[in-house]
Amino acid sequence: MIQRVYEQAMKSESVTRAFVATDDDRIVKAVQAFGGRAVMTSEKCRSGTDRVAECACLIDLPDDEIIVNIQGDQPVFNPMTIDELIAPFSVEPEVNMTTLAFRITDEREITDPKDIKTVFDRNGFALYFSRAQIPYPRDGQEDTAYYKHLGFYAYRKHFLDQFAALARGEYENVEKLEQLRVLEFGYRIKVVVTEFDSPEIDLPEDIRRIEEKLSKT
Repeated sequence: MIQRVYEQAMKSESVTRAFVATDDDRIVKAVQAFGGRAVMTSEKCRSGTDRVAECACLIDLPDDEIIVNIQGDQPVFNPMTIDELIAPFSVEPEVNMTTLAFRITDEREITDPKDIKTVFDRNGFALYFSRAQIPYPRDGQEDTAYYKHLGFYAYRKHFLDQFAALARGEYENVEKLEQLRVLEFGYRIKVVVTEFDSPEIDLPEDIRRIEEKLSKT
């Protein structure tokens, strides 16, 4: 699965180098076995973003570098989503962090806490992320659009360092969503809506569903 994610990332026209950041020597060996690059990070990292921040320092990236964080459990993502993810950096100088969202088509995902929902303002900046159904249709409206947060982030290196220096947020602790640390401390996240879904493998029962998708590609 990690090899597939790594190879998909390298298909993007925007990606120049890819690294697998981990704290497990078994993963390092697996990555090296298929010819990839891995970086061993501390087992004390609080979240995936903190791990990426440590990795960026270990490989000595410059402050203005754009770093893309792709979670390793998304083997069927379309490489074009990376290009979409980083596009705001070239047109909106104030953007320091972006992420992806997909308009939900599977009704199960609206209420499943495994699938993270997001709402954003009219300029495309995130208002909140939650495992709960947001927005909630109090009067039973059936025309509400729901957006699922996809596990992709992009940041400028200097902002990634700021993120890692912040204390863990209260809402992050409750929902176990690292991106809420950014919002709670008053920073903004640009949400890019993509037409490409990227289902994750979170549970054993997800494996068959993903394998079926892979067989059709």
